[in-house]
Amino acid sequence: MNEGQQTLLDFMRQESGKLASQTLTHIGLTFISLLIAIAIGLPLGILIAHKRKLSGGVLGIAGVFQTIPSIALLGFLIPVLGIGAKPAIFALLLYALLPIIRNTYTGITGVDATIKEAARGMGMSYSQILFKVELPLAMPVILAGIRTATVINVGVATLASLIAAGGLGEFIFGGISLNNTNMILAGAIPAALLAIVFDFLLSKVQNINFKKVRTGIKVMPVVLLVLACFYFIPSAYAGKLIAGFTPEFMGRRDGDLGLRDKYRLKIHTVVISDAVMYKAAYEKHLDVISGYSTDGRLRAFGLVVLQDDKNIFPPYYAAPIVSAEALKKFPQLESTLDILAGKIDDSTMTSLNYKVDYLHQSPQKVAMDFLVAKGLYKEPRNGNGGTVRIGSKIFGEQYILAEMYAMLIKGYTDYDVSTKTGLGGTQICFGALKNNQIDVYPEYTGTGLLVMLQVKPQMLDSLVLDKDKVYNYVRQEFKTKYDIQWLKPIGFNNTYALMMRRSEAKNLNIKTISDLKRYLEKK
Repeated sequence: MNEGQQTLLDFMRQESGKLASQTLTHIGLTFISLLIAIAIGLPLGILIAHKRKLSGGVLGIAGVFQTIPSIALLGFLIPVLGIGAKPAIFALLLYALLPIIRNTYTGITGVDATIKEAARGMGMSYSQILFKVELPLAMPVILAGIRTATVINVGVATLASLIAAGGLGEFIFGGISLNNTNMILAGAIPAALLAIVFDFLLSKVQNINFKKVRTGIKVMPVVLLVLACFYFIPSAYAGKLIAGFTPEFMGRRDGDLGLRDKYRLKIHTVVISDAVMYKAAYEKHLDVISGYSTDGRLRAFGLVVLQDDKNIFPPYYAAPIVSAEALKKFPQLESTLDILAGKIDDSTMTSLNYKVDYLHQSPQKVAMDFLVAKGLYKEPRNGNGGTVRIGSKIFGEQYILAEMYAMLIKGYTDYDVSTKTGLGGTQICFGALKNNQIDVYPEYTGTGLLVMLQVKPQMLDSLVLDKDKVYNYVRQEFKTKYDIQWLKPIGFNNTYALMMRRSEAKNLNIKTISDLKRYLEKK
């Protein structure tokens, strides 16, 4: 059922089991990390409040953690901590440290010096002053820091789904990839409500007089511990093989939905970003992953594609798609882009991707080297005939193709080029093209068929095995519905695929997706 046929409440009712499970996971991730952050941050705040020479360094380091982009930090942690809960919890506690340390420091240093002097005059020891005077008086400020840390963690915890740690981000990122507003809201609304509810409850706790209600101080760690345990409530997987699928793959008919429908494949699945899933498979954190058949990381990480023996993956031949308005505005654009038509086969594209994905060569260098080798490169002209805006999705192959098109346009026409690469998923790029934010970007026939056109299963069955039929169908439908033109295919077929480590697939004698299904049934 697609988004247009159901309301948000219908969707949430349909996904109620998974929604409840991921909400509990989200709460657990938030409070496990918060509990550890308090255990570290509170003593550090107390330390620098009494040894102020250390305050600049400690607060500076905690502040640096806040500046690291969340997904980058998660990526850095995977080689050390793997995927799943451990890197997510570690990242979240780093983000929670600064407000806890800073507010503890501010709260204690803000206690009136005369009160502390009076306590010393009464003969109180250092620890007595700390626990009976400073902490009770500083507690409202400390709790304000914990409130801030809690809200930060609820928000950042949505990214945990990209490294297979679960949480409400599975709905949010799946919805973004599939342009499914119901799915986005099903994750975003509960996440926002959690932040509001926890902030409200902590605001009430913040107003308690802790000098009078000492029990509250003892009860709070217990409450946090109970909330942290929510992470372990969703059922654990007892099987041997774990699959990692991207958010987009999870919701597609030529993805997890098709695997369950046509293959009846039952394998424990976690959602993970395609930026890290190949390495996660290589490092044996995952056994099966969704991927792309021409991805250079296949070769780099020793992976093998399982044969799609029931043909759920349609042809994914790459071709530039251009708005009709751009073709009118730039008369030489179509013939220039068609220079690349038929020039790149599957093995060539895999090799080019390998250079970017594994050898870390720049897409610009890889693109230029290829065009030079094929005798297609020309020095750029003046570029005073208008600017063509080229977009791309956020993976290496798209960057390479965008660079090739940019070089061809600059070398064969008087047009200038503006590249808007790394636009994210399919719907972001396609939306930018429809809304006249870009003029052209590389797309795939299978994506056009299933994501944008959303053809019915009967039509899909009649097209899926014939690459020419698929191309001609999407070309005609895009022209009719969107006034967007598919130009000539580049030559390679970058279809979705299931992949395993080559050594493991060989040991288990798994060559096809049906072989994988039979193996799982035996276990």
